[in-house]
Amino acid sequence: MKIATWNVNSVKARLETVTAWLKDFGPDVVCLQEIKCTDDTFPRAAFEDLGYNCAVHGQKTYNGVAILSTRPLEDVTPRLPGGDGDEHARYLEAVVTGDKGVIRVVSIYAPNGNPIGTEKFEYKLKWLERLRDRAAELLTFEEPAALMGDFNVIPESDDCHDPAAWMNDALFQPESRAALRRVENLGWQDAFRACNVQPNKYTFWDYQAGAWQKDHGIRIDLVLLSPQALDRLKTCAIEKRVRGWDKPSDHVPVWCEIEV
Repeated sequence: MKIATWNVNSVKARLETVTAWLKDFGPDVVCLQEIKCTDDTFPRAAFEDLGYNCAVHGQKTYNGVAILSTRPLEDVTPRLPGGDGDEHARYLEAVVTGDKGVIRVVSIYAPNGNPIGTEKFEYKLKWLERLRDRAAELLTFEEPAALMGDFNVIPESDDCHDPAAWMNDALFQPESRAALRRVENLGWQDAFRACNVQPNKYTFWDYQAGAWQKDHGIRIDLVLLSPQALDRLKTCAIEKRVRGWDKPSDHVPVWCEIEV
């Protein structure tokens, strides 16, 4: 089964690009982030015409996550637990049954957190702690699972073209990186790093200052696998080519193949 994650930066604005990639690559499951639309305005028909079932947790203008699957979606659960009064649409999980069992997939759009030293940064850290709590709970299910999405954290210096340029950004703060490590230290494995040791492989290039043309990117879109999913991992890769298409998102898909 091929599963993927992609921050599309407005699903309606990128609809032609997204559907073109789905037709070309044919993933079985795709977690989308930053769809920037409500549930009722999500372009469901365009994906259903390609054979995908849709689960959506949207929000007007901002945020929003979705899961597309060629197989039925079960146990669909929106919203990250623990955030009383938090109305941001940043979390959606569902179970997909494959030929050899099930996999639980989670679409994640973590807070950006900028500027540091503000309530936005505090919200980011608290949200990541809530994610850690849920990630710990998911491991008790002892099933293949994948936390997939835009984590808005640069894990290591090798994951950005110029660490010095990000020293004052919320994505590269020690507190942000430590919060991500606390999730991984529970037993979740970065699928890309399990398959690729090469540095300077990116998933995001800003629209400004010729970042794409200069390959000045960062890696913030991740697939974290439970031990049961890691045992079935065959490969993981970044679809860098998509950034060069017409009307691209500033992010590209990350995908992995898992025997499930």
